[in-house]
Amino acid sequence: MMFYRLLSIVGRQRASPGWQNWSSARNSASAAEARSMALPTQAQVVVCGGGITGTSVAHHQSKMGWKDIVLLEQGRLAAGSTRFCAGILSTARHLTIEQKMADYSNKLYHQLEQETGIQTGYTRTGSIFLAQTQDRLISLKRINAGLNVIGIPSEIISPKKVAELHHLLNVHDLVGAMHVPEDAVVSSADVALALASAASQNAIVDADGRIYIRNWQGGILSGGFEKNPKPIFTEGKNQLEIQNLQEDWDHFEPLLSSLLRRMPELETLEIMKLVNCPETFTPDMRCIMGESPAVQGYFVLAGMNSAGLSFGGGAGKYLAEWMVHGYPSENVWELDLKRFGALQSSRTFLRHRVMEVMPLMYDLKVPRWDFQTGRQLRTSPLYDRLDAQGARWMEKHGFERPKYFVPPDKDLLALEQSKTFYKPDWFDIVESEVKCCKEAVCVIDMSSFTKFEITSTGDQALEVLQYLFSNDLDVPVGHIVHTGMLNEGGGYENDCSIARLNKRSFFMISPTDQQVHCWAWLKKHMPKDSNLLLEDVTWKYTALNLIGPRAVDVLSELSYAPMTPDHFPSLFCKEMSVGYAKGIRVMSMTHTGEPGFMLYIPIEYALHVYNEVMSVGQKYGIRNAGYYALRSLRIEKFFAFWGQDINNLTTPLECGRESRVKLEKGMDFIGRDALLQQKQNGVYKRLTMFILDDHDSDLDLWPWWGEPIYRNGQYVGKTTSSAYSYSLERHVCLGFVHNFSEDTGEEQVVTADFINRGEYEIDIAGYRFQAKAKLYPVASLFTQKRRKDDMELSDLHGK
Repeated sequence: MMFYRLLSIVGRQRASPGWQNWSSARNSASAAEARSMALPTQAQVVVCGGGITGTSVAHHQSKMGWKDIVLLEQGRLAAGSTRFCAGILSTARHLTIEQKMADYSNKLYHQLEQETGIQTGYTRTGSIFLAQTQDRLISLKRINAGLNVIGIPSEIISPKKVAELHHLLNVHDLVGAMHVPEDAVVSSADVALALASAASQNAIVDADGRIYIRNWQGGILSGGFEKNPKPIFTEGKNQLEIQNLQEDWDHFEPLLSSLLRRMPELETLEIMKLVNCPETFTPDMRCIMGESPAVQGYFVLAGMNSAGLSFGGGAGKYLAEWMVHGYPSENVWELDLKRFGALQSSRTFLRHRVMEVMPLMYDLKVPRWDFQTGRQLRTSPLYDRLDAQGARWMEKHGFERPKYFVPPDKDLLALEQSKTFYKPDWFDIVESEVKCCKEAVCVIDMSSFTKFEITSTGDQALEVLQYLFSNDLDVPVGHIVHTGMLNEGGGYENDCSIARLNKRSFFMISPTDQQVHCWAWLKKHMPKDSNLLLEDVTWKYTALNLIGPRAVDVLSELSYAPMTPDHFPSLFCKEMSVGYAKGIRVMSMTHTGEPGFMLYIPIEYALHVYNEVMSVGQKYGIRNAGYYALRSLRIEKFFAFWGQDINNLTTPLECGRESRVKLEKGMDFIGRDALLQQKQNGVYKRLTMFILDDHDSDLDLWPWWGEPIYRNGQYVGKTTSSAYSYSLERHVCLGFVHNFSEDTGEEQVVTADFINRGEYEIDIAGYRFQAKAKLYPVASLFTQKRRKDDMELSDLHGK
């Protein structure tokens, strides 16, 4: 993508020489670094790329004790996108991991001059993020709350205060702003050289105007993210060194107009230079980090989405830890390159998606928004049928999944355009779907779930899986086990359900976005045994989730077989006929805690089975439901979500889940020693359910994820997921509670007593709401609600 920056003169007699001096200084410094030298025949690690991220990785590997490091750059150091970086180091990010990376980068760059003797131009200027709308201000308040609890000073300020901090700004259209006083500016190329002069006024980000502004050599540097970006290097061709591309003033005009509206006094000044340079973006606006699933020992850190300077220090540290120690010190699943599959690497997909991504960098992103490009890449055989019945779609790992189903009487256009931090317009629709799941029967297409088969000619499959998984899989044929694959640290690498099909064959079901990661982990640890076969069968089966108390009636009628618990116990799998179709794997589980069955159907029978289910189910009140209803059902039963509530730094003991059987039996498996140590010493965080008490779902801002959790007024963690429980008639959040020492800030053991004795609040964009903490599902609350409903019904009949 081409990316614009404008250099505007504030003092004409000073600015132009300043640019020339910077350029010549850069050339001479780079030339000094570019002396030729012979390459060694081997090295412990070879880092390809001499920009901010590559030099950061090499720097941190050296700090961690690696000495045999070769850094390769096809041109000169820092001559790629780092050369044209605006030099704004901002910690204001939505994701916690990105905030931490940027905060670490800030601290690292601050000390580099003293450590290396190379001038980096580091100046702590602070940043101001402007809000022209209330929704933008809410977004900033959410970021502000997240920054404060990890020790980054920031505050929400008024337009009047903005004018005081930067007198050249036009503030008449602002509703507020966020000030981050410890953000900084640097010379990015010099930082890269230090890992291998700016003014003191605040940098400005006007996301609604799509621009940023900072002082530069006595002048102004401004750039932005245009709505109509131009793809470049689409045929895979690149330059040895990135050069300034041809000026395109017509393309830049909207950004220039936005700049002049924000700073009208620039109208009379001279424009010195338009810098038009390429930049890299990823399909989901998050950088790419981690080991290749295809080539062991090949690690990637790329696609910084124009945030390479802010993330470079922290991202380089995490990747170096990953390579040196085997795992980074933070959960980086949201950045792991294995979140993508091969289907998402086609040139056409990337061209269209990245053209959407770049404008989104400054667009307001409300909860549960969806990309519009690169869609219908992977679909269920039922897609057209469900779409015709009102399905509204979301995308996960390239797979289309129904969010909810719009009734014929609803205004579809208004619903699609409804985007808010408050109560969404789909609330009533999802409520009716949840009610149907509770009282009658619903069907949810869950074909996107990852599905593997592991088979062997002998006992190899069981032996290998027993070592790889934390729960005991030596169960009778037909039984289903919920388990996880752990790493040596005891953290989850995967969360799944496994059905034993026969003595030598297992059927594994995992979250949708675990397909690549799970496959890579299994292949990495399975022996190269020709008698052991791992097959990805995700595409072979359509999965229908039949949820509700009348599901047993529907399936009994279709299969001509008794489906009651006496004949078909919980967590059991049996191959059956449904309608005319044979070979349907029917499982007595729903992933929600509600009664019902999962049907894994060979794709050629998918439409037939669906039609039969809907036809027979009419007498029982059947209807379609989507993933929003599924989410509500899951969270009220304390069912965690992979990637949010469970990750590779989360252990079964922290979640109160499986592994106890194997530990008690003394069986060996990956992660066993770490779990035994935690069992003896205690855990340092606990997954906890929070039920909001004084929250008005009609009027108050909703929790979504990432909200700070306070215990007795002290910060103890963040929520990882949230949903409205229609049964409890309250919001439910999940999150990890830590026990930070008030004296040192160090983490201490978290006990059940520590959880239960605290008074809790959830911070939603600066407003705190009281919450009850629970370590186990709240069955008692469901019982109390049913009793209340029965009493009200009795009173009504009495009248």
